[in-house]
Amino acid sequence: MTESNTGYPKSPEGLTGWLRRVTRGPIERLARAFIWLGLGPDVLTFMGLILAGLTGYLAAQGAYTRAALVYLVGAPFDAMDGAVARVSGKASRFGALLDSTLDRYGEALVLTGLGYHLAREGQWTGLVLAFVTLLGSVMVSYVRARSEGLGIENKVGLLTRVERVIVMLIALFTGQVVIGLWVLAILTHVTVAQRVWHVFRATRDERG
Repeated sequence: MTESNTGYPKSPEGLTGWLRRVTRGPIERLARAFIWLGLGPDVLTFMGLILAGLTGYLAAQGAYTRAALVYLVGAPFDAMDGAVARVSGKASRFGALLDSTLDRYGEALVLTGLGYHLAREGQWTGLVLAFVTLLGSVMVSYVRARSEGLGIENKVGLLTRVERVIVMLIALFTGQVVIGLWVLAILTHVTVAQRVWHVFRATRDERG
C-alpha cells in the first residue's frame, strides 16, 4: 500500500478506481461532446438527480424493469459531471460538494420509492431493509468525508457507490428487490466498518 502526500497510506484502487482508469479516454471524449452541446457539470449533476427521482417513482409503482432502465441511463451522469468539469476547466470545490450531496439524495429517492412500494405490498421486512440500506449508504459517504477531513484518503470497502448501483440494477432487473436490499443492507455497514478500520490502522502510530 502506497502513501499519500499526507504521509498516511493510500486506499487500494478498488472497482471504482479501476473503472475510472480504463474508461477515462471514452468518458473524456463524451465530456467534450456535452461541452459542445453547452451542458455544464452542474446541469449533468441535476439531470442525474432527476433520473434518480424518476427511478424512485417507477419503483414506487412496482415498475421495476422500467425503473432499472432509467437508473441505467442515469448512473453514468455520476461520472460525466466530474469529467465535464475537469475537461472544461470548471472543476470547483462547490461543484464537488454539490455532486456528492445530490448523489446522496438520488440514492435516497430510489430507496424511498422501493420502500414505499414494499410497504404497500405488506413486505415490511423489505421496508426496514430499505431504511437500513439508506443509513448504511449515508454512513459510507460520511466516513470517507470525515476521513478526508483528517487528511486520510479512504476509498476502501466492498460497496462503494459503483457497487451499490450495480447491485440495485441487478435487483431491479430481476425483480428480486428484497434479496438485493439484504445484500445492500449488510454490505454497506460492512463497508463502514472497513473504512473505520482503515483509519484505525492509519492512525495507530499516533496512539502510541
